[in-house]
Amino acid sequence: METITAIHTRHSIGKVKPESLPRETIEKLLDAAVQAPNHHKVRPWRFVVLTGAGREKLGQVMADSFKARFPDAPAEAFEKEARKPLRAPLIIAVAADLPAEPKINELENICAAAAACQNILLAAYDLGLAAIWRTGDPSRDPEIKKFLGLSPDQPLLGFFYIGFPDFIPLESVARPSFEDRTVWME
Repeated sequence: METITAIHTRHSIGKVKPESLPRETIEKLLDAAVQAPNHHKVRPWRFVVLTGAGREKLGQVMADSFKARFPDAPAEAFEKEARKPLRAPLIIAVAADLPAEPKINELENICAAAAACQNILLAAYDLGLAAIWRTGDPSRDPEIKKFLGLSPDQPLLGFFYIGFPDFIPLESVARPSFEDRTVWME
């Protein structure tokens, strides 16, 4: 597939089949991720791959976090939160390292990790997989970060839910143009 075509036709797909992905496929996604550009060649990305029971453990941590934030919520809300990681057979959490040297800029690390995220999405699409990038409160929660082996102040860019698509969208959704977000200086 041509890169430009992939960029224009890839969409987020959240409905996936429960079948596990082969480790070789997961490794292809990660290998594509680390091809992202990064300033000073510091490789600032961190990946946590969750499959099987790892997703259930994440779900429990997410439910506990939700309960800490909303203690009066009904029990069904906690159960729903615990089931969220079970929506896909594979979750890849992506974080960025904090700068280890004065010459390294935190924003550059975050941007490099975000480029790795885009590579994951494009590689998943190229491999015929469905993927969706999710963020929200879990990506900012210190307890969830701790569970993932991250420091509380480490940027967690989000969770990639990936699997075999349960459906194929019939057509691409048109995205807004660049024109209203661009200034030309000649």
